[in-house]
Amino acid sequence: MKSLHDVIVRPLILTEKGETQRAEHNKIFFQVAMKANKIEVKQAVERLFNVQVIDVNTMVVRGKPGRIGRRVAKRPNWKKAVVTLREGDTIEFFEGV
Repeated sequence: MKSLHDVIVRPLILTEKGETQRAEHNKIFFQVAMKANKIEVKQAVERLFNVQVIDVNTMVVRGKPGRIGRRVAKRPNWKKAVVTLREGDTIEFFEGV
């Protein structure tokens, strides 16, 4: 059994798209563990923030290639989760942003 904090890595709040989705559609973006599934993400969000989750969509964001000096490197892949909350539920963490 994974801990709740092992499933959710961090919230993603710095994008304009994320801000409009939160304001208009009550959707919140999180970076989650690569091995976490939708059920684990839903349970973690409901328990950590005391809200009702309606839907969870996940996607793997592929790392971009780059260069470090002469070497070619690649950023690591990571998983993003879009969590839809019940109408009227909010997460106070995002309200001051």
